Amino acid sequence: MAGTLHVVWAFSSWPLDSRAEFASAVVGVEESQLPSRPLTLAVAGLLVVASWLVVTGARPANRLAASRLVRVGLWTVFGVMSIRGLGGLVVSGLGLGGAPAEFRHGDLLLYSPLCIVLGCLTGYVAARTRRHRMSPQGRA
Repeated sequence: MAGTLHVVWAFSSWPLDSRAEFASAVVGVEESQLPSRPLTLAVAGLLVVASWLVVTGARPANRLAASRLVRVGLWTVFGVMSIRGLGGLVVSGLGLGGAPAEFRHGDLLLYSPLCIVLGCLTGYVAARTRRHRMSPQGRA
């Protein structure tokens, strides 16, 4: 879902009427400082990869679930989302950084809490995704 939104945002200002409004409310910058289309699409791609990691890690029957790549990826997603969420609460809550009030409001109400929830859920999946070693009796 978040990846899809970033693809939409690479080409439009939906749900707002203009790029200037979008820049202020959703990104917290002036229109001239909006990330480029390729950068926005790269973020969309990373969000798709993060989603794949979570789905893969959440399915223990999947052989890749306990792979080192998936486990490291899950902990990376956990860290990035948690830092974004907690950092957003601090920066927007204390009014640091000079973002417009409209963005700070959205950041405190939606963006940062969503990142924290996604980070915590990813951390839960990561903690449950362990490399299973076989015991001498053949049980994991």
